[in-house]
Amino acid sequence: MSIKILTLDDLNEFKTELLSDIQNLMQNPESAKPKKWIKSSEVRKLLGISPGTLQNLRINGTLPYTKFGSVIYYNAEQINKMLENNQMNQPQ
Repeated sequence: MSIKILTLDDLNEFKTELLSDIQNLMQNPESAKPKKWIKSSEVRKLLGISPGTLQNLRINGTLPYTKFGSVIYYNAEQINKMLENNQMNQPQ
């Protein structure tokens, strides 16, 4: 087993790379990979709905879900499709 020692230069280089990566993510948020599965709290926040409304959407089949253990997950792509399919045209 070899022992590696971190130097101050190593830490400064790491800090510089980390800050650069954070800046890139902030400047190009579309480059960050979107989540495929999101939890109930994220769905409620995204749609601006209550836990009861989300439960009703599950029960009536409007919003499909997957349950793993006690955690419910929703497919983000299906939520976006649901929103697009229910889009209303504004009267002129």
